[in-house]
Amino acid sequence: MDIPIKKKHPFVRYRYYIIGGALFLVFITYVIVSGLGPRRLLYSEEKLEITEVKLNKFMEYVDVEGIVQPIQTVKLNSLETGSVERIVADVGSMLKQGDTILVLRNPDLLRQIEDEKDELEKKRINFEEKKLDMERRSSVLKRQTMETVYNLDRLSKQFRLVQEEFEIGIKSKAQLELASDEFIFKQKNAELQLNELQSDSITNAIQTELLKNDLLREEKRFARSQERLDNLIVRAPISGQLSFVNSILGERVNGGSSIGEIKVIDRFKINTRLSEHYIDRITIGLPATAIERDKRYALRITKVNPEVRERQFEVDLVFVDEVPENTRIGKNFRIQIELGQAEDAIVIPKGNFFQTTGGQWIFKLNSAGTKATKALISIGRQNPQQYEILQGLTPGDRIVITGYDNFGDAEEVILK
Repeated sequence: MDIPIKKKHPFVRYRYYIIGGALFLVFITYVIVSGLGPRRLLYSEEKLEITEVKLNKFMEYVDVEGIVQPIQTVKLNSLETGSVERIVADVGSMLKQGDTILVLRNPDLLRQIEDEKDELEKKRINFEEKKLDMERRSSVLKRQTMETVYNLDRLSKQFRLVQEEFEIGIKSKAQLELASDEFIFKQKNAELQLNELQSDSITNAIQTELLKNDLLREEKRFARSQERLDNLIVRAPISGQLSFVNSILGERVNGGSSIGEIKVIDRFKINTRLSEHYIDRITIGLPATAIERDKRYALRITKVNPEVRERQFEVDLVFVDEVPENTRIGKNFRIQIELGQAEDAIVIPKGNFFQTTGGQWIFKLNSAGTKATKALISIGRQNPQQYEILQGLTPGDRIVITGYDNFGDAEEVILK
């Protein structure tokens, strides 16, 4: 007998298709909902650095490296041309001001000095000869004047005698007039000789002064030549260490050429380079700090070189009080240059979020600490450790400052 076959319900017959279609609809709905809502990312909290926004003291400073250099370096220059005859001081020697470093030899200069010495002796002899001539001429003129005055006085007495004899009738009028003419002539002649003597004295004084000045110029010229001879000995201009000498025995050195260098090593300075961004804010006298083994040493800016090279400029600093014991030329120090006074500000630590967000936004945690969402922020000043927050965050907020390289386009980070 045939057994009737019971017809199955359509759900049973097509249940796999229905279940698959329902799952597909759920997937499509999830995709649509996910696309319409914020993009989320599930991330381990242990892999992130989460910190709290604080109201704290903010100090704007520049953190750079500086190298220790001698406080002063002096170039050694040869004042005269000559060949190196002897090198007295070795490289690395500690010298005092005035110590001999090397000796030069210049035969041409020696001959020139000998010629000038001979010329000076000639000038002196000429001066003495002319001086004697002037004294001799003055002596003759004085003697002649004395004789003239004497004769004039005698003639004056004779003339008075003739006048008396004329009055008593012994002498005639012609004899009186003859005596008078002779007396007047002798008197005028005496006056001329006296004027000549006075003029000769003035002339002698002027000529003597000119000869003295001429002789003095020659002596000064010879003294300068002697100084040039002394300049053949190159001496230390300051006390310090002879860092190098670039001359060898027998080498010809031209006047004015650099032949070595001396460094003052009992005091130090620190030289560093800063970005041109700070050139308007760095001034002489600005305080700074050197950090060595967690100890801080006060510094002060003493020189700012305004010349910008490769977008940087140089700054020199000196220690104010204490100097680290292991300070030596060439050693590096970590330097913090203060750009202002400490002020109260909302601050956050530095992190790699800035490279990704450009400081425009940051992930801020909710009150439960289960997720972080984007928050727009405005950053003000910064130092090597902190950012100043102008807008977008308040003290007590918790933020994510690392891990942004792995967040992609996520707008929310779910913490697990």
